[in-house]
Amino acid sequence: MIAVVDYGASNVKSVLRAFQAVGAVAELTDAPDAVRRAARVVVPGVGHFAPARRRLDETGLGGALDEVARAGRPLLGICLGLQLLFDESEEAPGIPGLGLLAGRVSRFRTSLPVPHVGWARVRLTGPGKAHRALARAFGGDAAFFYHVHSYHPDRVAPEGDLAEAEYGAPFPTIVGRDNVLGVQFHPEKSQAAGLALLREFAAWSP
Repeated sequence: MIAVVDYGASNVKSVLRAFQAVGAVAELTDAPDAVRRAARVVVPGVGHFAPARRRLDETGLGGALDEVARAGRPLLGICLGLQLLFDESEEAPGIPGLGLLAGRVSRFRTSLPVPHVGWARVRLTGPGKAHRALARAFGGDAAFFYHVHSYHPDRVAPEGDLAEAEYGAPFPTIVGRDNVLGVQFHPEKSQAAGLALLREFAAWSP
């Protein structure tokens, strides 16, 4: 079973529907014990880093996610869910993230409109091409995914930068380490490419 973590994020129902569309069993839960027991865990999210991080602490879900990651079970962060996996975010100075991925989250510095909204070409890096789930999901080295964000992963180690998009300059949009994977875009809104990625995550054994 895939546990989709409910901590007040606004896109949980669309994530559940996307997993159902690919034949995966996924359940929404706000219970830390259910998250700990799940075979796979997804952290979705739309919103601000600070209240989301506080909610994870208040509910005990942050500790449960840490245990899942350390146990080696697949963990996927989506958009804000990805950002919460990092050490810190420029959106909320002084509030630590979960620290499951090394790096930080930075605001776009570009003359283009912010937030970045729309479809963007996502290109696998060398480490991304070697990632079994991503290689199968992409079926090549690039695909288009739907983004809505003002902040993005930054200071990511080369081996953790699995795919990049461009908005004024290249930025990591799929990041991972071992059993932890995060995407800055919304696979549940990315039609066939997004469903392919969720299908592979549902079958992924790190």
